Amino acid sequence: MIVMEIPPLNLICYRYDSASLFLPGQHSALFVLQKTIRPVWAVRGLHKSAVEVLKRPAPEDTVTASYGKFISEVKPQHLSSVALHRSKRMVLDSIGVGLIGSTTDVFELALQHSQHMYAPDDISSVYGRKGTRLSPALAAFVNGVATHSMDFDDTWHPATHPSGAVLPAVLALSDVMPANSKPTGLDLLLAFNVGIEIQGRLMRFSNEAHNIPKRFHPPSVVGTMGSAAACARLLSLDHTQCSHALAIAASLSGAPMANAATQSKPLHIGNASRLGLEAALLASRGLEASPLVLDAVPGVAGFSAFYEDYVPQPLESPNDDNHMFLLEEQDIAFKRFPAHLGMHWVADAAASVHKLLVGLGPGTVSPAQVQDILLRVPKSKYINRPFPDSEHEARHSFQFNACSALLDGEVTVQSFTPAAMRRPDLLALLSCVQVEHPQDNPANFNSMYGEIQVSLVGGDILKGRCDTFYGHWRNPLSNESLRKKFRNNAGAVLSSEKVERLIDVVEELDRLEDCGFLLSQLQ
Repeated sequence: MIVMEIPPLNLICYRYDSASLFLPGQHSALFVLQKTIRPVWAVRGLHKSAVEVLKRPAPEDTVTASYGKFISEVKPQHLSSVALHRSKRMVLDSIGVGLIGSTTDVFELALQHSQHMYAPDDISSVYGRKGTRLSPALAAFVNGVATHSMDFDDTWHPATHPSGAVLPAVLALSDVMPANSKPTGLDLLLAFNVGIEIQGRLMRFSNEAHNIPKRFHPPSVVGTMGSAAACARLLSLDHTQCSHALAIAASLSGAPMANAATQSKPLHIGNASRLGLEAALLASRGLEASPLVLDAVPGVAGFSAFYEDYVPQPLESPNDDNHMFLLEEQDIAFKRFPAHLGMHWVADAAASVHKLLVGLGPGTVSPAQVQDILLRVPKSKYINRPFPDSEHEARHSFQFNACSALLDGEVTVQSFTPAAMRRPDLLALLSCVQVEHPQDNPANFNSMYGEIQVSLVGGDILKGRCDTFYGHWRNPLSNESLRKKFRNNAGAVLSSEKVERLIDVVEELDRLEDCGFLLSQLQ
């Protein structure tokens, strides 16, 4: 057996066209309505002792309120050097996959929809499209779609794609702010980290969320919440408004896993980014929502509607400099090729067998050598696709990615082109594949493995196994490898000079006085 391990704001109103946005400056007290509250027993003419009074926690004692307080009170000094380093890597990777994603068919469809179905506001920039601008919400939408259009974006544990829902939203919001009030690079990174933190905290309240999903696509749930939190932080909303932003976002969340491996899956990330931004803007206007949306309230589902075993805990407010972001404890997985994260295990295992086959034969792999192929992978229905019909299905197929790596020695961006998918040799290998689901191989990105057994016509059996692929949080990409990936992705859209400038800008992002320079480099 061969085991393959590759080494490694106070608020004012700023108006644009037909919409308005609150930005730092003055109170939002105009939107506070006076309410006269009378006890129910007085209204109905009942004696007070005749009704049961239900006790409710004080607003400041709820889980929901603790999250609002954290979002409003966290400061740049709470970001450690580890959090800054890792989040800048996430920003760089997310921009890169978004830029190459702007060349895809699904991005083009989303862009045309946004341009033709809505009146353009010509404010916020679009990845890779010089001269194209949309309203902030729609720019967040199409850039989010671009980020996930090839399934090339980062993955965290518990399982979600954290960056694509947050970065397009904070970039679009920064774009709309007046030139003399642009956030600093550190402000942008703080908002981004808040959006990542909220996603991670919410997913850690559920054991179900730790596994490869079956019901809701996680970014469509926690991603929307993260986007709302990040935008609320960037807008400097108070703690009550931050809580309302999360509650509003909960009403805008959720997309079914049935749309995985289709052109609609990238819409999940685009909508999470867009709707989280809109939730924060609605909260900034004074719109209210449930003050208990994150709490466990018997008989009334809040966030627990998405995770049946949801057991929330309050989020402590940062005190002085002692808050530790989850990103410091749990690093991110960056993908080497554009496919579902689970594909990286089987691809690396198959690539190790490819090397053996090349050594045994004429320097290439031929289906004529192969009797049958056995994959041992976790049981997960939506990524078990024997004969994928589209590039999106291929990105979610254990069989396709294993056979591509077995045939070519690697999986790349080009592996999912129509010509590559139709190759007779690849189709012949696919017809040889069988799949097993060992009990010790759970559908969990933190503990799964990928194993391949290739039986040759002559009777020999070759085996490959991958427990931790290069790019996983246990074996992270080096800075050199991450920049190589960025250069390849961003270079599909931008000049080499602009690509190198973007690398430098992101590296210095926490020291930029005005994030407007970053925004100017994305087209």
